[in-house]
Amino acid sequence: MSSRRLLSQALRGNSRAVDHLFRRYTPFLRRLGHGRLPRWARDLADTADLVQDTLLRTFRKLPGLNATSDTLRPYLRQALLNRVNDELRRVTRRPVSVELDVNHPDSGRTPLAIAISREDDERFRLALLRLHEGDRRAIVARIDLGYSYDQTALVLGKATPDAARVAVRRALLRLAAEMRDDAGQ
Repeated sequence: MSSRRLLSQALRGNSRAVDHLFRRYTPFLRRLGHGRLPRWARDLADTADLVQDTLLRTFRKLPGLNATSDTLRPYLRQALLNRVNDELRRVTRRPVSVELDVNHPDSGRTPLAIAISREDDERFRLALLRLHEGDRRAIVARIDLGYSYDQTALVLGKATPDAARVAVRRALLRLAAEMRDDAGQ
């Protein structure tokens, strides 16, 4: 059947004629579109998708186009080229995608780890405030400030670094118990 006759029937609402026209122009548009969309611009849309989209859009508005069999092919050609250009503009507006390297996983902390860390920090701070002054000073000197046991002994007024080590250990055990109590509540 000629394109002129199919187009005439399609304009009268014959869906089979539209299907025939669709099948008739698909190979032409695929050949025309092949290679026009660069590989870097392809994501979810490839040439076949652009061809199908062009045909669907054209045949939906076919009655308003005043198309003839002589004008339909050039119209479809230009519609496909416009669709390719639209896709290129869309792709260039978004950041370039980068494939993740599975051999080098991200070593950054996950949002969950960050949230847990914040909760732990808050529990640590509250538990520290409930400790006796001496225990607080021992933990702050050794853990927060990073003092050596010699320096911690001076801050705590202990005779030896070993005495400071024991004081810090006991303070940390009390702190851990306080934090466990907070976690259980």
